[in-house]
Amino acid sequence: MPSPTSPPRTRLAQIQQHISPSTSGTATMATPFVASIVPQAPEDPLFGLMAAYKADTSPQKVDLGIGAYRGDDAKPWVLPVVKKADDLIRSDPELNHEYAPIAGLAPLTSASQKLMLGGDSPAIKENRVTSLQTVSGTGAVHLGALFLSKFYRTVYPSTAIYVSNPTWANHAQIITNVHLPVATYPYWSPKTRGLDIDGMLSALESAPARSVILLHVCAHNPTGVDPTQEQWKQIAEVMKRKAHFPFFDCAYQGFASGDLARDAWAVRYFVDLGFELVIAQSFAKNFGLYGQRAGAFHYVSAPAAEAQDTTKRVASQLAILQRSEISNPPIYGARIVAKVLNDPGLFAEWEENLREMSGRIISMRNALRGKLEELGTPGTWNHVTDQIGMFSFTGLNEKQVGLLRSEAHIYMTKNGRISMAGLNTKNVEYVARAIDKVVRATQ
Repeated sequence: MPSPTSPPRTRLAQIQQHISPSTSGTATMATPFVASIVPQAPEDPLFGLMAAYKADTSPQKVDLGIGAYRGDDAKPWVLPVVKKADDLIRSDPELNHEYAPIAGLAPLTSASQKLMLGGDSPAIKENRVTSLQTVSGTGAVHLGALFLSKFYRTVYPSTAIYVSNPTWANHAQIITNVHLPVATYPYWSPKTRGLDIDGMLSALESAPARSVILLHVCAHNPTGVDPTQEQWKQIAEVMKRKAHFPFFDCAYQGFASGDLARDAWAVRYFVDLGFELVIAQSFAKNFGLYGQRAGAFHYVSAPAAEAQDTTKRVASQLAILQRSEISNPPIYGARIVAKVLNDPGLFAEWEENLREMSGRIISMRNALRGKLEELGTPGTWNHVTDQIGMFSFTGLNEKQVGLLRSEAHIYMTKNGRISMAGLNTKNVEYVARAIDKVVRATQ
């Protein structure tokens, strides 16, 4: 028994040691984050692929995995117009690094509306659009999903967000993290290596009314397969009849075809039809600002007497969500984008840079298909040039992808998706011959 005269602190320590004994004599508490509660998460497949490529010492290695533009020298390309805008910003004597507003830089958000919807958009003129600057396209998708989870699902509690099968790998993670269920609609046809339009339309018809449908605006990731304008009209007709809510994700405007208006056609068509909708917009690919995380989120209300009031209220709630998530969006990449979008001379140069990037990728599609057909590689390869944008769904299976990696040091995702930007005039023949070899070996 301790002495009645023991100092209070000593007595407290004795009690603590008795309750929580440890080998060090210091009281400890077991972590609540045990393996059954916090299991080891698997490595992100794409970033794991990047790490494996970097660790490969073969001089012949080829990276067809990462979705980032590379020039013909296989190196990252800083757009010339971005360099000019950067110089102009840095030389401004009034430049500072204060917080951006919660909604972001107004010169960016207003210009990005016009870029997406068109400068003469009735929705903009009628004040039916509200926009926030986001942490690139990922942040925009997250903000949109969070808003729908909090408000749309209050009215329609059984709502799921339908995504294409397949879709960008991060879509499902973002959506489920905000407690929305994910459903899928058919998109890719392995048989034709093109769009399964009949399957898609049937799924949209069968989905519960007022479902949220996530649609890739252009340069579908990962397939590179886009609906034609006539097919978009069919999709819109079903969605209008079923009162579905469109959620557009646009990561490649101008990068797909080299034509900004053409790549945004689907969004503008839906707005013209009077849909209420949201749009996630990224400037990572089309400005080459991958690490600067510049993006925007847009809400467009349907034409109605109360449209302006609805838009204003939605804007207020989006601002609260943004404040609680990131407080203020990052500013430097946004300044570069805003500078280019609001300067006619820089904008024209940017369009030329876009045509150069999209043109190089188109030339690589032609080169890869041409070489495969010249080699007589089993199968048909017209899908390589039928597809558009940064990615191609080659049709290669997981075994073939594994052989390409182990035998030829060519890296791509397990589903056979390749980044066309990883091809260049120095490696495209090597890649084609390697594909030819593994296809023949696995027939």
